[in-house]
Amino acid sequence: MSNESKWYEKSGPESDVVICTCIRLVRNLSGVPFPARMGKADRVATEQKVRETVETENMVIPATFCFIDMEKVTKAEAVSLVERHLASPEFISESEGRGILITEDESLSIALNAENHLHIQAAMEGLNLERVYQAADQLETILDKTLHFAYDDSLGYLTQSPVDLGTGMKASLLLHLPALKEGGGISRISASLSKLGLALRGIYGTGTEPKGAIYQLSNQVTLGLSEKEAIANLNSIAMQILSQERSARQELAKSLDVQDTVCRSLGILQSARILTNDEFMRLISNVRFGVSVGLIPNITYDEVNKLMIDVQPATLMVFSGKKLNPNERHILRAQTVSGVLKNIADRADDDNGRNGKEK
Repeated sequence: MSNESKWYEKSGPESDVVICTCIRLVRNLSGVPFPARMGKADRVATEQKVRETVETENMVIPATFCFIDMEKVTKAEAVSLVERHLASPEFISESEGRGILITEDESLSIALNAENHLHIQAAMEGLNLERVYQAADQLETILDKTLHFAYDDSLGYLTQSPVDLGTGMKASLLLHLPALKEGGGISRISASLSKLGLALRGIYGTGTEPKGAIYQLSNQVTLGLSEKEAIANLNSIAMQILSQERSARQELAKSLDVQDTVCRSLGILQSARILTNDEFMRLISNVRFGVSVGLIPNITYDEVNKLMIDVQPATLMVFSGKKLNPNERHILRAQTVSGVLKNIADRADDDNGRNGKEK
């Protein structure tokens, strides 16, 4: 395993609500059929051309990529890519002629031969729309010099689906919204956002469940406005949602029942011997809420974020190096979570001990 920290092992600006920022740019090679009309040989040729370009431009691109051939990975490894927000469920549904280039810290990735030839993605912790866009745009600009992406002066970047025409950009924020969910505000916000060309959906996109009160806020309009305009709109709406969520949290935190739920959730995570993923996500959401309102000291957002990724079903199996049945996963998840929380508690005790001696 790499020693370099992944983006999801850190916390960034507005991290009490915003877990991460992600920018995806959809691009296709000029003069080459869209993937839906390509045979395996064409897919392999396109894949090879992109890989060669990345390797050739290695001195210019400020990162080193490793390549994952989707035809050679296990099902668990493929699903883990989705859990780590490196690929969509649709991308891993087929493997023929598909691959993904990923940097060591997983902040940059290029998915090949999905609905389009390239899905260039940049991700970063917290609310970082400008910086993440710059990273994605820099990589896209370097690749375009050799690959020559399909572009029309009237329509913008050409894509297989009309939905992506124009900028071909999807900007999204992963938000933790436990208070708005508890207060029933999510449906009201979602309805308002749809009129503004934005969407608030489950953690892995359309049709997925918002486990642990985690939602994905993203732009839906790619034609008729620039990338910077889309980012400014998303940032403006995000700040309004952040303000509403924080206000709702402060009200919730006054409730003794809510305080009790938070403390019980931490206790269960510290001592459970068997832990399903659904139960873990519900409990860790309560704990993350507790951290944000000061009910739980010593635990940081980066520790919570990392744990939420590390113990997802497929990722848990990949890291263990074993094929586990559901019950074995539940047991290993409980052991992993309690172990991490024990280390955090021990560290806090050591810090308190040192502070006591200094006084």
